[in-house]
Amino acid sequence: MQSKTVNPQKENVKITETNLTSVEGFVLLGFSDIPTLHWFLFGIFLVIYLIILLGNGIIILITRIDPTLKTPMYFFISNFSFLEICYVSVTLPRMLIDLWTQKGNISFFACATQMCFFLILGATECFLLAVMAYDRYVAICNPLHYPLVMSHKVCVWLVVGSWVIGIPLQVGQTCQIFSLPFCDSNQIHHFFCDIPPMLKLACGDIFVNEMVVSVFAVLFVTVPFMLILGSYSRIISTILKLPSNTGRAKAFSTCSSHLIVVFLFYGSASITYLNSKSNQYEGTDKLLSLFYTILTPMFNPVIYSLRNKDVTEALRKFLLKLLAL
Repeated sequence: MQSKTVNPQKENVKITETNLTSVEGFVLLGFSDIPTLHWFLFGIFLVIYLIILLGNGIIILITRIDPTLKTPMYFFISNFSFLEICYVSVTLPRMLIDLWTQKGNISFFACATQMCFFLILGATECFLLAVMAYDRYVAICNPLHYPLVMSHKVCVWLVVGSWVIGIPLQVGQTCQIFSLPFCDSNQIHHFFCDIPPMLKLACGDIFVNEMVVSVFAVLFVTVPFMLILGSYSRIISTILKLPSNTGRAKAFSTCSSHLIVVFLFYGSASITYLNSKSNQYEGTDKLLSLFYTILTPMFNPVIYSLRNKDVTEALRKFLLKLLAL
C-alpha cells in the first residue's frame, strides 16, 4: 500500500483557519463581572443620562433665547453642549439596554458604527475645546480686535471645521480596525466598542495598527491639547500683567471653567489612547472611559453654570419666566 504524505504547510494553514473566525457579532461584557450591581448601575447611569440631557439642553436653550449671551464664547459653549449630548448618546443608551436585558450582544455593523461615531465625536470635542481656548486668547490678549477676529462667520466656520475635520480619518481608522482578523473569542471586555478592547480580540501582529492608533491619538488629542496649552500660557501671561486684582480675578474666572473641562477630558482620554497596548488592564480601561464618556458631559453644565455669573443670571431669569406662566 502506498503511504499518504501530509504536507506540513497545508496542515498549518488549516490550523490557522480554525483559529480565526468570521465574526458576525460581538458580546459587550460591560459590567458582567459584578452581576449583583446591575440594577444599581442601571439606575445610576439612567439618572446621569437624564442629567446630561437636561443640563446641556438648558444651556443650549438659554444661550439661544437670552440676548446677553449672544457672544462667541456662549456660541461655542452652546455647540459644545450639543456635542456632549451626541457624544454620550453614542454609548450610554446602549449600555443601559445591556444592563436592562443583561445581554451584551451587538452586531458587527452596529459595533463598527458605534466606534466610528464615537471617534468622530471625540475628535470634534478635542478640536472644539482648542477653538474655545483660542476664543479666550483673542478676547483677553487682543480685546480691541476681538469683534473683528471672532465674527459670527468665523465662529461658524471654526465650529463646522471642528465637526468635519476628523470624519475621513476616523472612518478610515474604523475600517482598518474592523478589517483585522479576529480570533475565536468575540467577547469585548468593555461597555462599548472602543479601539483598545477591539485590538485585544485581533489575531496576529497588530504592531502597525497600534502605531496608527498612536499617530491618530497624537493628531487628534495631543496637537489640540498643545494648542490649548499655548493659548493659556499667553492668556496667563497677559492676565498677570493686568494692574488691578479685580481685572485679574474676572479674567481668570472666564477661563477656569474651560480649563476644568479640558483637564477632565484630555487627562483620561490621553492615558487611554496614548497607551493602547493590548496588555492594559480591562478595569483601568473602563474606569478611564467612564471619565471622558460620561462624567465630563455630566459635569459640563454644572461647571459652566455654577462658575459663570452670566449663565447663572440667564438661568434665573429663564426660571422666573417659567414660573410666571
